[in-house]
Amino acid sequence: MHRFRVLPATLALAAITLTAPAPMFAASKEIIQLQTQVQQLLDQVARLQQSNDERMGVQRDLIQQTVDSVNKMSQIMDGLQRQMRAQSEASGTGAQQLSGQVQTLNDSVDELKARLGRIEKTLSDLQSSQASMSARIDTPAISSAPANDFSAPPANAAPITRTGKPSAGTPLTSAPAAAAPNAPPVEDLYRTAFSDYNGAKYTVAAAEFNDVIKYYPDANYAGNSYFYLGEIDYKAGRFAAATKNYDRVGEQYPGNPKIPVAELRKGEALLALKQNDAGVRELRSLIQRYPNSQEASAARSKLSGMGVTVTPRNR
Repeated sequence: MHRFRVLPATLALAAITLTAPAPMFAASKEIIQLQTQVQQLLDQVARLQQSNDERMGVQRDLIQQTVDSVNKMSQIMDGLQRQMRAQSEASGTGAQQLSGQVQTLNDSVDELKARLGRIEKTLSDLQSSQASMSARIDTPAISSAPANDFSAPPANAAPITRTGKPSAGTPLTSAPAAAAPNAPPVEDLYRTAFSDYNGAKYTVAAAEFNDVIKYYPDANYAGNSYFYLGEIDYKAGRFAAATKNYDRVGEQYPGNPKIPVAELRKGEALLALKQNDAGVRELRSLIQRYPNSQEASAARSKLSGMGVTVTPRNR
């Protein structure tokens, strides 16, 4: 009888052993998965930071190339100016063509400066992005963690804020003008218009130069835009309209560097209109106001070719 009592107790113990809960392998598995996700996130951030470093290196190379281009352009301009002065001393022929080349180079330098400002701004934005990514690495936020694994922040914790850096680059105009809402930057508008002008897209360029005048009427770029509108009219044979645009450069933007060449082109437009007296007066006025300028040399050559007495040049 004693043996029959021990057997049920043994079976009960075995049943309890078999039905006991297994170790908490599930919790360990979740922790391992969480650690794997964290490692994957850190790997992604490292790859992104490496990509940003590569992009910043490319931007630095572009900046250096642009600076080299500006320096080379300046050297070419200096050489052309010296050559022009030498030729002007020998004779006045060819001065008009050389003056136009120098003017085109000046505009190209302005465009290169605008490109350099945009590249610097892009580099600054990349640096800001990298700094933000570094901050995230220092304090990663894991939204997929179980609620009972991390303590919640205090109720009175201050919100996280992010400060921005001022954008790099300064406007090329002497006095910034207030733009209309949603208007692109004046440098971008002018650069696009000048590029289309050089590409002989005169209809498109005229509309874009008019946008510069419309949105930034007080900027020096607006004076340049009037000059090129005059050039577009001149090329199309609209000489009367061209003279009006040339006049606006000097009348509305005193001190604009394109005033001498605008007066020269106005005199030529008047001569094209067969208004010889007015054209001669304009060219003589140019010579008197800017006696040592390249445009004055071109005006002397034009008047000499017409057999008109030219005022001697001041030395």
